[in-house]
Amino acid sequence: MKLLLKLFAVFAKVGVMTFGGGYAMIPILQREVVEKQKWASEEELMDYFAIGQCTPGIIAVNTATFIGQKNKGVFGGIFATLGLVFPSLVIISLLAGVIEAFSHIVWVQHAFGGIRICVCVLIVNAVIKLFKKAVIDKFSFVVFLAVALAAFFTDLSPVIFVLVAAVLGVVIKNAGGKKA
Repeated sequence: MKLLLKLFAVFAKVGVMTFGGGYAMIPILQREVVEKQKWASEEELMDYFAIGQCTPGIIAVNTATFIGQKNKGVFGGIFATLGLVFPSLVIISLLAGVIEAFSHIVWVQHAFGGIRICVCVLIVNAVIKLFKKAVIDKFSFVVFLAVALAAFFTDLSPVIFVLVAAVLGVVIKNAGGKKA
């Protein structure tokens, strides 16, 4: 029960500290889940994000569920997920009634503009950290470049990118006789 409450508390902390959605959670998840709690490695966190991107639902919720399930089974997944969404549920419930009354105020609009910029920086920081861990050889750089160009210049689903990258990883690493 102690670990279940810890999963809830850590993911509630992540949920309350994150603005901007799943990708903005990457740096906080890295710090809390990988560095502090050691519930997952950075590679596992990247894998969970990739799988979470391909499965129905919100990427951050899916990731919390994976990490909780890994550490304490089904109940761990449930507690981690509930912890992640609980702060948003409370805050959104409180704000829903008053947001319209204040959204037209200029300083509120400027505050949201500042928050959006901050979220962009957090995402870029997370991408740089993930890039350093994921792009480790020529093959991974080619896959990175191909997916980046396809993402920028097409409207293909991210699921397609992940599936094609997975197939390429299996085919190329096996063809080269290397372990994936």
